[in-house]
Amino acid sequence: QVQLVESGGGLVQAGGSLRLSCAASGGTFSRYGMGWFRQAPGKEREFVAAISWSGGSTNYADSLKGRFTISRDNAKNTVYLQMNSLKPEDTAVYYCAARYSGGGVYNYWGQGTQVTVSS
Repeated sequence: QVQLVESGGGLVQAGGSLRLSCAASGGTFSRYGMGWFRQAPGKEREFVAAISWSGGSTNYADSLKGRFTISRDNAKNTVYLQMNSLKPEDTAVYYCAARYSGGGVYNYWGQGTQVTVSS
């Protein structure tokens, strides 16, 4: 059983940056692909970014390419999401998730961290 805890959310002005962290415990972190998702009020949860177990492969939602960067440190059991040039429409609860390497479904989810971008 993997536990995921997000941190780093908060209130930031438009144009600013935040770095989210997701610390994993209870499993072998390097066996899992990791992803970030977000859910804005009144909207469905949407995919943000994903990274392979080794960090060698990443992919992003098309609308976020160039502003968001996902990375991981397997020695620290942590995955990161660097968010730059933030916009009010980036306001959402951000969740990290883990899936078995090569799997399609995310098996474990964190509790989320709130990101609010003011205009």
